[in-house]
Amino acid sequence: MGKRKEESISKPRSHKKQRQEYTDEHSDESNEEEESQTSADSGEVGIIESIQLKNFMCHSMLGPFQFGPNLNFIVGNNGSGKSSVLTALIVGLGGKATATNRGSSLKMFVQDGEPSADISITLRNQGRDAFKPEVYGSSIIVNQHINLDGSRSYKLKSKSGTLISSKKEELIGILDHFNIQVDNPVSVLTQEMSKHFLQSKNEGDKYKFFMKATQLEQMKEDYTSIIKTKENTRIQIEQGVERLQELQQLYCEKKERYKSIAFVNDMRNRLEDLKHKMAWAVVGEMEKEMQPIKEGIRTEEENAEKSVQKVEECQVKVYEAEGKYKAIQEKLMTISEEAQALHPQCISLKADVQTRRKAVNEAEVVYNRFKTELKRLGKDDEQLRKRIEELKSSANQASEPEKLERQRKITCLREQLKAFHDEEIMIGQQIDQFQQSIYKCKEEHARLKREDCDVKQALDAKHKQLREMKESKTNTLKRFGPHVPAFLEAVETAYKQGHFKHKPLGPLGAFIHPKDAELTLAVESCLKSLVQAFCCDNHSDERTLQQLMSKHYPRGIRPQIIVNKFQNKVYDVRHRAVYHPEFPSVLTALEIDHPMVANCLIDVRSIETILLIKSSRKAREVMQCNQPPKNCKEAFTADGDQVFERRYYSSNYLRPKFLSQDLEAEISHLEKEIESKRAQLAASQQRVDSIENDIRQNEGHLQSHQRRQKALQIKIRTTNAEIVDLENMEEHHSVDIRILEDEAQENKVKMESVQNDMQQQSRKMEELKNILHIAENKLEEMKEKIHQVEEIAGPIKDELNQADSEVENSKHCLQQYQSKQKEHLARVKRQKELLAAREKELEGKMAQARQIYPERIEVSRTVKSLDAEMNRLRERIHSESDRHGNREEIIQQFHDAKERYKDASSKVKHLKRFIRLLDEIMSQRFKIYKQFLRLLSLRCKIYFEHLLRTRACSGQILFDHKNETLSITVQPREEDKAVLNDVRSLSGGERSFSTVCFILSLWSVTESPFRCLDEFDVYMDMVNRRIAMDMILKVADTQQHRQFILLTPQSMSSLPSTSRIRILRMQDPERGQKTLNFRHNNDQEEDD
Repeated sequence: MGKRKEESISKPRSHKKQRQEYTDEHSDESNEEEESQTSADSGEVGIIESIQLKNFMCHSMLGPFQFGPNLNFIVGNNGSGKSSVLTALIVGLGGKATATNRGSSLKMFVQDGEPSADISITLRNQGRDAFKPEVYGSSIIVNQHINLDGSRSYKLKSKSGTLISSKKEELIGILDHFNIQVDNPVSVLTQEMSKHFLQSKNEGDKYKFFMKATQLEQMKEDYTSIIKTKENTRIQIEQGVERLQELQQLYCEKKERYKSIAFVNDMRNRLEDLKHKMAWAVVGEMEKEMQPIKEGIRTEEENAEKSVQKVEECQVKVYEAEGKYKAIQEKLMTISEEAQALHPQCISLKADVQTRRKAVNEAEVVYNRFKTELKRLGKDDEQLRKRIEELKSSANQASEPEKLERQRKITCLREQLKAFHDEEIMIGQQIDQFQQSIYKCKEEHARLKREDCDVKQALDAKHKQLREMKESKTNTLKRFGPHVPAFLEAVETAYKQGHFKHKPLGPLGAFIHPKDAELTLAVESCLKSLVQAFCCDNHSDERTLQQLMSKHYPRGIRPQIIVNKFQNKVYDVRHRAVYHPEFPSVLTALEIDHPMVANCLIDVRSIETILLIKSSRKAREVMQCNQPPKNCKEAFTADGDQVFERRYYSSNYLRPKFLSQDLEAEISHLEKEIESKRAQLAASQQRVDSIENDIRQNEGHLQSHQRRQKALQIKIRTTNAEIVDLENMEEHHSVDIRILEDEAQENKVKMESVQNDMQQQSRKMEELKNILHIAENKLEEMKEKIHQVEEIAGPIKDELNQADSEVENSKHCLQQYQSKQKEHLARVKRQKELLAAREKELEGKMAQARQIYPERIEVSRTVKSLDAEMNRLRERIHSESDRHGNREEIIQQFHDAKERYKDASSKVKHLKRFIRLLDEIMSQRFKIYKQFLRLLSLRCKIYFEHLLRTRACSGQILFDHKNETLSITVQPREEDKAVLNDVRSLSGGERSFSTVCFILSLWSVTESPFRCLDEFDVYMDMVNRRIAMDMILKVADTQQHRQFILLTPQSMSSLPSTSRIRILRMQDPERGQKTLNFRHNNDQEEDD
């Protein structure tokens, strides 16, 4: 025999001297040479050429394992990875994790600490049964990638490594082609599955195991499905037979009706004759109907000529009224400009008066101070004179030392008095300053309070507008007022109740939409209150609408109501509308939902004559620098400014309120304005608080200084009293009369000085009063002048309003006559169009009549009588058709019934033939199935007994196909043959041997390119192992076209040396590792 081969699948390590091993150092040439020696009698398709694992279970890298074509042993100690190879084979070829008995989820096979695992399996693909050899070549590589979340993906490659497919369906097709069943326990049998099978108490489970291993279970399920389909087909046939009888009966009925047809051709011929007459009768009546139309056209043309004269007369009146209006307007503008020019002068004079009045007040304060000082000095002078006289009379009585001491005290007191007087003057000045400061602060405080009040009112208005805008998000009508939706509902209800002849339209702004959002403010500035106006058809509807408005609108803000006869068309204003190649008119810049809204705006505002020009500079160029465009009366800019030929008015509108299309932008802008107002109010409040604080501080200082002034005055009086007392002490003090006289003289000089200052201040005060009086007179004259100008402007404004009314009335009259003219012309046009249509229709009718009957027939009967007779004939023909049926329908129904009957008959016939054939085939195949079941059972049974006898054992497999049970009994000794034991009562080795025998017996009756068996000899003693090994070698030798992969912890050193046996030796597990670590949880298998 050839040299035995043994392959070492271990990492590099020190090698002992081994007995003739097959190792990885052998070259590829020797491998190919050895494989070629056995290719003639080995398997060509489906066998496993190699397996490689990465990060699988507890192994970072295993393989590649190069398997031989026939018998392969994977040997190694526990924990070295033998079972990992078998598990990888099941999982790598699409098997579920539960089929391996090593885990419940694919993610349990990923090595701890790694994100994924990879399995690579190479299948042989040679010979005439190869799978797509032109695509895959001689080998198919199956790569499977398993992620940590339990998902997996496939890559199917050719021998050269080219990716062919990544679909699981392709892998299933390959496995079906090679007859590989990884979930079949006979093809791949793990130790746990073998143990479970032999120790199972349920004989039905063993029978199912046998049926699944031999694929008889799949065959039985297919037969059951076919029988179920056959029963469903029988039901369909029974239903088809019933339907066939109904179709046959219907077919016979239709056939009888088809034979019994006999129609009324005379009535049909008479009907055809009446159709000829009807065709020409229609022509005659149409010719008669066209005569009134021609008469109407002549009448309307005459009325149109009269309207042209009226329009020309009204046009002249309009031009005269506009000229008068323009003259009055220019006069009013001149007066207004004069009044506007006087306002700055009035403001300047008012400021000058305030300044002069302030100067007079200050002069009066100084004059009063001088007056007070003069009175005080007069009192002092009078007291000094009295004291001098008293001292002179008592001078001889006082002693000299007392006089000197008294004189010294008086001198000190006078110095103190002078200091008190100086301090009082200074405090008086400071009090004046504080009073002036308080006065100014109070004026500023009052001004700020007024401004705050204005800002708060504006802020409240902005808040209200913001609420209305936010509410208008859900209902756009609320932009015209919170009461508008309820008011419109009331209008709708009143209209449904018949209170209106025509439903009023409004607000008009709800029907108009600017095409250019940048012109929205210009349109609102132009239309003003018309945006909120309503339109009625007549005055009765107007009164009803006013009554509803009084209930819903607040008093004083009811919108305008325009009364105009409702029409369905917009006025034709082409002859009087403005046209500019660059700028649109208000009419062309709007999308208007209703023609009456457009007509109202044309009548009331003449929107066809107003241009919209975004740029203010461009608007001045168009309207004022050059001659305005024809028919253009005014223009509006994007900022809302109004531009006339000689005037320019700035807009009071800052933002559009009703027509804005970008509501969010308006809300955002309004919120910013509110924030700005709040900030302004907060800053103003801070300023008010600051001013109030200043007022409190100044008032505090004022009160403090006033208290100080009073205290000084008390000190002055006290000091004066002390001086007087000292001067009056005649008996104890001598008086220095000379000093008092000097003091009196000095006081007199002061009085003269103060009197001079007071006279000067009086003259100054008089001068300031005169200047103030002059300024006040000038201010009064200016106010009177402005008042006179305004009085002059009042009547002119009345004249202007009257002229405006005349212009509007003239325009309204002109528009009415223009409308009448248009109506006459429109009616002429409609009548002519109607006449042309009737003539065209007449030509069509005549052409149709000629087609029906070429020669004209003079018919005396009317179309109505002819139609009545034709209807009677049709009814008779129809009644006959109802009784006998329509001939075409009867013929069609007959053919349809015949086709349906034949089709149903054919289908039922074919289904019956199919059922008979299926019964025959199923009966035959079921016999074959039973025979096949019996033969496979017998073969398995005989082979099992034969294998047991190789060890002088006896036993049998008992099949009960009726109850679907299978029982196995084994007797280890030939001499105890009479007593057969269940396999669970055997020893471990005997049970393992029995397992090998049963597996080999199943191998003999199943087809698969390879068989795998895990630790088949683990519990066997040396004798049983030797016998089992001989049996496996013998089976492998007799089935060289199949591949066998056996896993065992034994060294297999006793195997014979042959080229068909290959030993793959696993590396010993790492130190401290005796078993594989698995994660135990309840995760379920995740299918692709």
